[in-house]
Amino acid sequence: MIKTGQQMNQKQSQQQRLSPQQIQYIKLLQLPTVALEQRIKDELEENPVLEEGEPEDSYDELEQTEWEEQKEEELEPVDQNEEIDWDEYMQNTEYDGENYSGGSSYSGGGGDESWRDLPNPYHESLLEELEQQVSLLDFNEEQKLIADQILGSLDQDGYFRREIEAVVDNIAFNHGTLTNEEEVEKVRKEIQRLDPPGIASRDLRDCLLVQLELMDDEEGRDNAIKMLRDHWDLFEKKHFKKLKKKLDIDDEELQTAFDCVTGLDPKPGAVGTAVDDTSNYIEPDFEVYYQPAEKGDVEGEEEGDFVITLNNGNVPPLRISPRYKDMWDDLKKKKKSNKQTKETKKFIKNKIESAQWFIDSIRQRQNTLMNTMKTIVALQEDFFKHGEGLKPMILKDIAERVNLDISTISRVVNGKYVQTHFGVFELKYFFSEGIETEDGEEVSSTEVKNAVQDIVDNEDKQKPLSDQAIVKKLKERGYKVARRTVSKYRKKLNIPVARLRKQIM
Repeated sequence: MIKTGQQMNQKQSQQQRLSPQQIQYIKLLQLPTVALEQRIKDELEENPVLEEGEPEDSYDELEQTEWEEQKEEELEPVDQNEEIDWDEYMQNTEYDGENYSGGSSYSGGGGDESWRDLPNPYHESLLEELEQQVSLLDFNEEQKLIADQILGSLDQDGYFRREIEAVVDNIAFNHGTLTNEEEVEKVRKEIQRLDPPGIASRDLRDCLLVQLELMDDEEGRDNAIKMLRDHWDLFEKKHFKKLKKKLDIDDEELQTAFDCVTGLDPKPGAVGTAVDDTSNYIEPDFEVYYQPAEKGDVEGEEEGDFVITLNNGNVPPLRISPRYKDMWDDLKKKKKSNKQTKETKKFIKNKIESAQWFIDSIRQRQNTLMNTMKTIVALQEDFFKHGEGLKPMILKDIAERVNLDISTISRVVNGKYVQTHFGVFELKYFFSEGIETEDGEEVSSTEVKNAVQDIVDNEDKQKPLSDQAIVKKLKERGYKVARRTVSKYRKKLNIPVARLRKQIM
């Protein structure tokens, strides 16, 4: 029997909803320093109530004698009343743009970096350069159409991988010009000889051969051409004995031929992807340095202190504009409030609340970043002291210590960098699973990867080590690692298999 009608059911469930302030804080948290600067500039343009503080108030020195753990500030809900306590706002809604520092000393960020606001110089793209070179060739109208199709079809490495038939069809349908595959191939070969040589090649072999043909009469060039043209498979697999027999040459001549090839550019189009791209530089978000104690300061084993600085770069000090206080006072003096006055008061109140949220979110972001960095340093002290000795560490280890969610720590770590005495590292570098040593201790998988790289760098290049041989070498160093694990690490380090690492002499 089919039941019809309506039924009313009551179901209880829990849902977590983020407030606009929390959403804003999360978005700011994941921004690196450079992106934060732009975000603040945008907010300053959008909100007239928010303004930069006085220059002399920015980047005040902050000295701490002990490494204190900073606690997250609880953000108070925005007052729902229409009246505004200006005294409280003026005291508690300023962000002075200071660099947070932990340790015994402080180093301010910034400096004169006004050059960063200058526009980047214009650079012609690779496509524009090629178009100019093609315009100088003695091409007829049909060949110019073909060249335009070829240049427009190049991939990021500069290769022309499009089917030639598709070029012929496209020119016929869109331009009403009939051409053929032979003519397309003829134009492509002409473009190959432009600068950079090898552009518009069909594959790697084609690319390298063109560069060799355009090369001056260099020693080993003729053997290199024969090797690539007639014995490509043997070259790819590094079958040196067979190559010497086929080419009738000795070790030294084969090495000279290989040297010619290794000096070529396998990706001629890559030069146009990042020509002096100064906008992609890395600006560290943190600076961490270890200062050993001076002799005589501490009895027994010397102890030092970590200096941890959060780099704010060009982040300006922020505050709520005092001018709007005067505007608010004038509105309050009016006995009668018309529609326009109420709308103005509502507008000012909303902008003040928005500015308050933004300043508090910036402050909370800085506290979270600083607490996270301090915890990372505390767990990886050996590395920040000596540049080695990474310990196993996962996001959960940090989250539990700073009392935050793992997703929050993930946002802090992602895309952030730290400057140390040993170079610049992405914060992700310090996170890895643990591997047990022969002594039963746990070491970071990053340390094992470094050991694999070191073993390969120092192997006999005429007899490179197999993955199983690397396992034995690691065992001698105290690392218990399976062969499949070595294979996985080798691939992550972009190390080819032993056969492809073999050198002639």
